[in-house]
Amino acid sequence: LDDLTYHHHEGENFYKKYEMKSLLEREKVVEVPKTIETHTIDSIGQLKEIPTLMIPVASDEAFLEQTLYGFMFCENESAYYLPLQEASNDEAFIQWLKSVKLTTYRAKNAMHLFDRYGFTIPHIQDDLHLAGFLLYSQATNMDDLFEALEIPLHEPWKDLSKKSLGGFSEERMKQEIASIIVPLAHKKSSILASIEEENMKELYYGVELPLSKILYSMENEGIDVDENKLEEIRQDYQQKMDALLETIYSFAGHEFNVDSPKQLAVVLFDELKLKTGKKRSTAADILEKLKEDHPIIDQILEYKKYSKIMSTYIIGLKKYIHNGKIFTTFNQTVTATGRLSSSDPNLQNISIKDEEGKEIRKAFVAPKGYKLISADYSQIELRMLAHMANEYNMIDAFKHDIDIHTKTASELFDVSPDEVDEHERRIAKTVNFGIIYGQTEFGLSQTLHISRQEAKKFMRTYFASYPNIHRFMDQTIEFCEENGYVETMLHRRRAIPEIHDKNFMTKEFGKRAAMNAPIQGSAADLIKIAMIKTYEAINSLGYDTKMLLQIHDELIFVAPDHEVEEIIALVQKTMDEAMQLNVPLKAGISYGQNWYEAK
Repeated sequence: LDDLTYHHHEGENFYKKYEMKSLLEREKVVEVPKTIETHTIDSIGQLKEIPTLMIPVASDEAFLEQTLYGFMFCENESAYYLPLQEASNDEAFIQWLKSVKLTTYRAKNAMHLFDRYGFTIPHIQDDLHLAGFLLYSQATNMDDLFEALEIPLHEPWKDLSKKSLGGFSEERMKQEIASIIVPLAHKKSSILASIEEENMKELYYGVELPLSKILYSMENEGIDVDENKLEEIRQDYQQKMDALLETIYSFAGHEFNVDSPKQLAVVLFDELKLKTGKKRSTAADILEKLKEDHPIIDQILEYKKYSKIMSTYIIGLKKYIHNGKIFTTFNQTVTATGRLSSSDPNLQNISIKDEEGKEIRKAFVAPKGYKLISADYSQIELRMLAHMANEYNMIDAFKHDIDIHTKTASELFDVSPDEVDEHERRIAKTVNFGIIYGQTEFGLSQTLHISRQEAKKFMRTYFASYPNIHRFMDQTIEFCEENGYVETMLHRRRAIPEIHDKNFMTKEFGKRAAMNAPIQGSAADLIKIAMIKTYEAINSLGYDTKMLLQIHDELIFVAPDHEVEEIIALVQKTMDEAMQLNVPLKAGISYGQNWYEAK
């Protein structure tokens, strides 16, 4: 549900969307002029008071590509701009960085800029981007967040990247940051007061802020990539694609562009006369349904799979390699549930579902004398559900290390656990995960290709076996209907305005999101806590091991050979004890020369 962004009718009331708690009630409303007066200074000594709020002025690109222009400060109703050249020579600024407790906007971004341009990284006390996002988790991009914070921008943030409008020029970025910094200076205290009122102090100061420093160091580290291996995979896949095309052309009786939906539709629906829906769609899910009708479909699906891997990972990753490494960016403010996402390149969607996608992991390697260590939590969301619902039957299974899908299958099919077969376990697994995602009877019947009656029976049996889960789901929906939001164990909120929608389908979506967000969000909070604790444990003991990546529930480290055993023991202990729950936490850890072997 993380990625199901729900689009409202444009006219919908914005406030409803962000469940606005007007931050301005406590403050006198500052009327912000469209263009804020900006003065250029050549030393921060020219400011009357020693500043604590500062925002870098830079192009908004991936951190390795960013250009830093200077630094923006605020005094009274004006913005003050210290250009890069002047900053580098300003003794007052250089000393200030060493002692300031800085408030900024997008701390991680600022750390990269300080580092790349040779400045001391100051102590960062507050990041108003992280704080604002925690208050308005629906606002997953800059424009939405500034709108939620009631800060009018000089121009829409998303337009800044448009080359046709001038791209990230110093002038445009200066005006943009000036338009942000003055209202932020006024709103800082009310933003932080709201964090406290909503019980998010621990989440903000204990998790998100410290995590941004760790993510900064992970991004800086990067991960080694074996370009020869990538090329080897590319050639192998290219041959497979060529062979598939031959077969596809022979079925069609002529060559055509398989990648063109239009040409593909002509071949399938006009020439081969396969039955078509209203839309003549050639989307993968539609093709899946035509599998039985013609052998060409299998070949096309296979071709599309390779083609996607090729464009996304093989060609796609190539352009991100700098000096033999890939440096991804981790985003803390992109998913409403609180999971991290990764971009430029996105490493979180490297498929583990099929062998072909997994193959790509062989190109992510440890240097000579080092190993990659992969640690991931087993069934973290089901454990979270068992704990939050206080479901004794499930807690008991986890405590005795009984396979939870087998346990559920034995309940669903009324057989003893050792009589459960693969097929029954697979159904139980689908039902277990379906429950986490708030799946309906209809959804379950679709997924399992069974009748709604059967799906209903499965769900009834499930809730009878795990009565507290049923109660928990009902209470969560009730809470959501009353408050318009749900929250995780650490009080991370997700506003769900859909829960009050008049449209039945929209309301149902809201219910599913309400059931899923506390579980997925609490699991995300746990992973973040585990990252902080393992990072601190490794560093405080002086190891040379580095944390490199976080991919969903998996953490990846690079360790010198002689540290591998000790690190595995340390990570195991730290992850298993990261949070005290009613269920045991269990991390599975393995290592290897590359990511494929380490998984």
